[in-house]
Amino acid sequence: MSLLKKCVVAVVLAAVLAAAVGYGVYWWANRPVSLKTPELDVTIKPHSSLRSVTTQLNRGGVEVEPELFVLMTRALGLASQLKSGNYAFKSGVTPYEVLQKIARGDVNEYVATVIEGWTLQKMRNELDGNPALTHDTVGMTDIDLLKAIGAAETDKTTAEGLFFPDTYLFDKGTSDLAVYKRAYKLMQQRLTEAWANRAPNLPYKTPYDALIMASIVEKETGRAQDRPLVAAVFANRLRIGMPLQTDPTVIYGLGPSYGGHLKKKDLQTDTPYNTYTRMGLPPTPIALPGVAALNATLNPAASTALYFVSRGDGSSIFSDNLGDHNKAVDKYIRGQ
Repeated sequence: MSLLKKCVVAVVLAAVLAAAVGYGVYWWANRPVSLKTPELDVTIKPHSSLRSVTTQLNRGGVEVEPELFVLMTRALGLASQLKSGNYAFKSGVTPYEVLQKIARGDVNEYVATVIEGWTLQKMRNELDGNPALTHDTVGMTDIDLLKAIGAAETDKTTAEGLFFPDTYLFDKGTSDLAVYKRAYKLMQQRLTEAWANRAPNLPYKTPYDALIMASIVEKETGRAQDRPLVAAVFANRLRIGMPLQTDPTVIYGLGPSYGGHLKKKDLQTDTPYNTYTRMGLPPTPIALPGVAALNATLNPAASTALYFVSRGDGSSIFSDNLGDHNKAVDKYIRGQ
């Protein structure tokens, strides 16, 4: 067979294959999706990638084939048009109809997601930018915000840490104050539950003290399994009057002047949040802790460790004494 004939055959086969794939996707796209229940709601979170959308659909009970859903979405040019929100689906819905609904933003309810470890300012920026909310808190200080939602902590210098990170559903036109109020009440509920089930002999006098520590634990842990051990280290340091010496509090205290990398002078610059220059807890939380950080703080691991250092893979190594800690620093930080 000549080269020309081979090329023609290859082109024809490719066309046949493309047509077959196209027909297969078309057939799949117009067949009813299997739903876990006859009617269900699925929440698509803000800033979700296309593959994340397919994962959220399947976890929510809308059983679409991920690769085919991705292929269909890209073929229709809708990959950048998928919108967050809470979507209602009924039996008989097809993958094509699911996609079109999400691309149109035909939501049952709108959604705002607040992530564990965010600062309150990050939360406020996120809600300020949500076009489905009515923005009644614009221009309010933190204390104004607390007063507006009826919070008890108006004697504090900041509202940092007092709002629970979660996904909140709401109708279009809802006041952002309603979202803050729900987040505040949910944090009060989660903190009260964790405080009621706390371990004995912890170095925290009040639930607010525990909230401060939980925010530190939230920022210090890259791995869920390490949270109770990190919480134990800080509790042990408080018990013996040792400085907490935790970088996230220093960074928080530096505010906008933080350049992205902590320097020696940063650790020596005294602020109310510098736990190298000041003993005890900082005056307020430094972030919005999730329930896992709250529970770890109030039920830390049974450990005598006083130090920890990152291995560089998200996990940490814990030491009881400075000598072992320095060896770990040499190995994992200095590479010696």
